[in-house]
Amino acid sequence: MRSAQQILADAKVIAVVGASRDPYKPSHTVPLQILRHGWRIRPVNPFVDEVFGIPAVPTLADLDEPVDLVNIFRPARDAVDVVRQAVAIKAPAVWLQSGIVSAEARRLAEAAGIDYVEDRCLAVERAVGRLTRLS
Repeated sequence: MRSAQQILADAKVIAVVGASRDPYKPSHTVPLQILRHGWRIRPVNPFVDEVFGIPAVPTLADLDEPVDLVNIFRPARDAVDVVRQAVAIKAPAVWLQSGIVSAEARRLAEAAGIDYVEDRCLAVERAVGRLTRLS
């Protein structure tokens, strides 16, 4: 399995489940930082039409392109279903943000052979690793 920083370094397109338009929520500020550093973001949120000017889709199954990473900003109780969706679309990795931990989600990801990160912040890992997708 790849390290958290390697998963992010390898990713080009990141689906952000629970992406928010609220500028005071981490589910807005974290993907915005990732976007600013060159990654492509695909917002997944059934309650908004767009985030950062990018059209949102209601579920992972509604994406019209493959993604390299599914970044999850949902409570732990929802993580299992999101990981099931990630497995169904053949995402190579899932990442549960800081404070989100799920033994069942981990078990599902490992059984499917996909990389799994939990309770870590994508933006912190990006900063610590000085990672960027900008050319």
